[in-house]
Amino acid sequence: MSTDETTQSAASAPASPGVRLAAGDTEVTVRPDNGCRIAGLRVGGTELLRQGDKYGCFPMVPWCGRIAHGQFRNGGELHQMPLNAAPHAIHGTGRDLRWRTARASATEAVFTYDLADPAAPWPYPGRVTQLVELAADGGSLTLTLCVEATGDSFPAQAGWHPWFLRNLGEGGEDVRLDFTPEWQEERGDDHLPTGRRIPPRPGPWDDCFGMPQGVGATLTWPGRLELAVASRAEWAVVYDEQEAAVCVEPQSGPPNGLNTLPRLVTPIDPLEISMTWSWRSPAGDTA
Repeated sequence: MSTDETTQSAASAPASPGVRLAAGDTEVTVRPDNGCRIAGLRVGGTELLRQGDKYGCFPMVPWCGRIAHGQFRNGGELHQMPLNAAPHAIHGTGRDLRWRTARASATEAVFTYDLADPAAPWPYPGRVTQLVELAADGGSLTLTLCVEATGDSFPAQAGWHPWFLRNLGEGGEDVRLDFTPEWQEERGDDHLPTGRRIPPRPGPWDDCFGMPQGVGATLTWPGRLELAVASRAEWAVVYDEQEAAVCVEPQSGPPNGLNTLPRLVTPIDPLEISMTWSWRSPAGDTA
């Protein structure tokens, strides 16, 4: 339920060196000017994320994956989002915008954008915040998204779409992905969940999975690195249909969830979601 990205207005702006975090032998680059995506994650000099203005790891907010025909209801109001993955709308508005850097240090940075930004066609005022935290030893990275309402309540989702490199080069083997979901959301011909839960099927995938005990997955580049994805979120989309990358996307609800499983954000009840990546060498030492 993912797709390669369309051209984005934020990416058309002049390139920025971004905000750099560093600890141990890890370097993280965040591009607030291009959807606040993690543009680079280098561990021991090796880049783990697919490079390019459309890749890295971008936040999906205020919705994740596809909205059927770009439409959702909030009470009696019907709203239409731009069909940027016709016939649907995909991946929210946050990835298309220039975010503000609220603060930054050597290992932590905070970024925000207003949901009422004129460049973002979202009908409700509010604020989105992303916190990026690199562990002091350089062995893990935690991302946190918070969606706040400053006026009327509205349904929302949040999550991340990372593009992990399938192969790290130097003649190494392709990545191996291990995860154990409780179910798979059956995917219809329109790339949306049908509402039927089925036993997990073998890949390749462009599918949503349920993990009610929290998202957990491990990517292993044999002989190079092992990276664990962990989140208290209960949903993840896995997309591995591209040769260059593998995507494991923790999110607060399934695709089309604004319609099928709405989570209401109110002025006193924001939506918050976190995800942590941690890595080590195959021998067990921190990479």
